Amino acid sequence: MRPELPPGHLSAGDPTRPDPTIARALAARPEVLVCDEPVSALDEVLVMKDGRVVESGATVAVFEHPQAAHTRELLGHCLPVVHTGAQLAITGAASTSRRGHARDRRCVERLFDNLVLVGVAPFQASLLDAALLDGAAQVSLRPLGAAVRRRPLSSGAWVDVCRGWVEGADLLFDRLRAEVPWRAEQRPMYDRVVAVPRLLAWYGEGASLPDPVLGQARRALEEHYHDELGEPFATAGLCLYRDGRDSVAWHGDRIGRGARFDTMVAIVVLGNPRPLLLRPRGGGPALRFEFGHGDLLVMGGSCQRTWDHAVPKTARHVGPRVSIQFRPRDVR
Repeated sequence: MRPELPPGHLSAGDPTRPDPTIARALAARPEVLVCDEPVSALDEVLVMKDGRVVESGATVAVFEHPQAAHTRELLGHCLPVVHTGAQLAITGAASTSRRGHARDRRCVERLFDNLVLVGVAPFQASLLDAALLDGAAQVSLRPLGAAVRRRPLSSGAWVDVCRGWVEGADLLFDRLRAEVPWRAEQRPMYDRVVAVPRLLAWYGEGASLPDPVLGQARRALEEHYHDELGEPFATAGLCLYRDGRDSVAWHGDRIGRGARFDTMVAIVVLGNPRPLLLRPRGGGPALRFEFGHGDLLVMGGSCQRTWDHAVPKTARHVGPRVSIQFRPRDVR
């Protein structure tokens, strides 16, 4: 090992044989071993983000069934992993994409002097390479299709869920939070006027969206749901929930055609996860979903007429959240 080399130049040169390299690193008896590629030689792995452990467990379990959004995002940029009995096999062509977040630079620099680093071959994307340290992060969308899971509800309603649809979701969240012209609104309530407990932005039919990724998302949704919906998603509404005090009360999107006809509303959620609740319009037990970090929810069929949804206030300390709602024409 040559610890004096910078990140991106530490590769042993053979990405198909990580075990000897890891063995050499372990011979130095380090307190922590950081590996910047999928590691099949270890019995257990942990995943860190911003200096915090977000997930840990057996290698097979973490690779095949990742629970944390950050883990799913990282594995999405790695070579495909196939479980073949006693060991993991890494298959397929190497990715040449370079993704990461600029804020992870602080974590890498803080750890770099005291860690044994195991690199990868130059052609393989590295989680600790110079692109990461330079903040060359990108945002992309996973294919829909098989990634979408449908849950039928009552009265002809249904919801589709796609976890981690937006890769690099935190970067998109940062851009929208900084660049969208958010506005505070007020509304009458009984005998007084109160502030709407969230910030809003609205992009009507034909309006330019505030980020190219939102245009890509709308086109992907239109392609996936074309046969069921039969029309485009024409508008986009954005909400910024600044903390746990911001919320949206029980409601359905029943202004316009949503009050009379089946329709769809697609919601992309960025930032910190918050519960979204669904319950039948006449009352009944609520379903609870936790969405954040690039998750997608689509409410379809009669859902807007026969079910209500809400994002309740919480006394817990929660960070900001942005939701993007794509709707067909004349549905609010």
